Amino acid sequence: MTIILKKIKYMVEPSSNKNIKAVVMQNKIGKTKLMGKKKLTSTLTLAALMPILTAGIFVNNAAAIQPAEGEVFSGNLRGKQPNIVVIMSDDHAANAISSYQGRLSSVFKTPNIDRLATNGVRFNGMYANNSICTPSRAAILTGQYSHTNGVKTLADPLDRNKDNVAKQLRAAGYQTAIVGKWHLKTQPSGFDYYNVLPNQGEYFDPKLKEVGEKWQNGKKGGEVYPGYVTDVITDISLNWLNKRNENKPFMLMINHKAPHGLWKPAKRHQDFLADVKIPEPDSLYNRGKHGPTNAVIIDGKAGQQFGSSVSRRMEGRGLVTRMLNKDWPTGPLELDNYDWNTVVSAAYQKYLKDYLRTIKAVDENVGRVLDYLDANDLIENTLIIYTSDQGMMLGEHDYYDKRWIYEESIQMPFLVQAPKLQSNKSLSNTGNSSKGKVSNELFLNIDIAPTLLDLAGVKTPKAMQGQSFKAALAKPETTNGRDAIYYRYWLHMAHHTIPAHYGIRTKTHKLAFFYGLPLDANGAMPAATPPYWELYDLANDPKEMTNLYPSDKSDALKAELKAQLSKLKQDIGDTDEQYPSLMAVKAQHWDR
Repeated sequence: MTIILKKIKYMVEPSSNKNIKAVVMQNKIGKTKLMGKKKLTSTLTLAALMPILTAGIFVNNAAAIQPAEGEVFSGNLRGKQPNIVVIMSDDHAANAISSYQGRLSSVFKTPNIDRLATNGVRFNGMYANNSICTPSRAAILTGQYSHTNGVKTLADPLDRNKDNVAKQLRAAGYQTAIVGKWHLKTQPSGFDYYNVLPNQGEYFDPKLKEVGEKWQNGKKGGEVYPGYVTDVITDISLNWLNKRNENKPFMLMINHKAPHGLWKPAKRHQDFLADVKIPEPDSLYNRGKHGPTNAVIIDGKAGQQFGSSVSRRMEGRGLVTRMLNKDWPTGPLELDNYDWNTVVSAAYQKYLKDYLRTIKAVDENVGRVLDYLDANDLIENTLIIYTSDQGMMLGEHDYYDKRWIYEESIQMPFLVQAPKLQSNKSLSNTGNSSKGKVSNELFLNIDIAPTLLDLAGVKTPKAMQGQSFKAALAKPETTNGRDAIYYRYWLHMAHHTIPAHYGIRTKTHKLAFFYGLPLDANGAMPAATPPYWELYDLANDPKEMTNLYPSDKSDALKAELKAQLSKLKQDIGDTDEQYPSLMAVKAQHWDR
């Protein structure tokens, strides 16, 4: 008699002559292709598994007393270099992760992502240097500001000859792989294996471009993988882990498309949150004294006329207008009446539910990865990071999208679970002493590459402008970060009508200069916009509701922050002298 087992989460199979590995599978396996393997089904026979299960008993016992090649034995297996898994989503605001305890945490939970906060460190002060997909991804890989690595806008390709964290780790003996969203136009370099989406990719039945196939830049190329993109990316990633060389450390980057717009949830999540009212930010309806003053006039409109809105404040890119279109991916916005606040609320609710439904799949798949690492005894010596390339405006100040220097846009969620076992004395006890702790210090996305190299025992190249924060993984509450961060958005008025600007964020204040020029930024709109300033007291006004710049009472603070901003620009080599048009604007507006 044959006993049939259904909906098995783990399938046990031999992966080498040294050990038995558990392959984490979905409860329902779709048609996703696996590298060189037959498609898996959710029905297995106990009879077929019995020899493997029996062998596993002896192999696992042997593994407990005999270290694999490249490891040292000291009571427990301790790898010389930690494995690294970086899971990065796209446009995932910290507000939409329940361990960050933001306004959405009462109705939306991310239990799997939260496992990293429980077992590791939550960073509240990780920021993007340029809050838009392509430039932020380039900064993370290269450890350089946008003006240095040459990727200032969405239209800029990453130079394949540039050094990056993957090249450095591979030279140090790591296996390197990246799966999912790449969005840097040119062929990935530094990775032993890649399978990446063309440009943004699709939510359903996505195309991916795999190593070994003829590369075509940008949106071209790729082979269709049936299924939902978040599941597909995880399937491919786990299969790569299953086939890797077990005698070498690895770095795997799992880059999800979600929750980038326009949002298309998995079919299993289409009704998720259907009967839930999503909490709304007060500033969705009342913007207070946020943003430019009424002295800034463009096209006859004064004040708050920039930035894509949830409401119809910006008619062309307003979500209300866009969602009324019958072709909106999740169906058109349905309205009972056209009262302003009623319409804004309906658009916000639809926006957030579409957005959060895509994150639901991300969280599930983070769980699959964590379960795989745990089931395969990799959790002990693997650094695990969850982050996003930047944040996202979720209705705050009546904005959606990112790009702005505002907190919700530039803050990156950053959760790190350090390896539990370390052979490097400088990392000893990291996994235990920092468990469940929080860092409120300031760090930049350009600091990630130097930190990963530091953890791997690799010296940071001089060309990298970031600095390692490895110490913060061990002592997050006492390790100092940066005194201030520099931010610059180059893609003037393109797509979401946001003027080019740069600024400084200290631990207590933020100053931004909206110079409003395209300069040499690829894809920027040519027409200049009126220059203006914004200043916020983050200690007393963390939601940035009052622009203090017009007040004479802030003159001393403005002078201090301008001096600090100028010094920081000089230190990192982003000076304005190369742009005569910008110098002319500064001559008129810097001291106003």
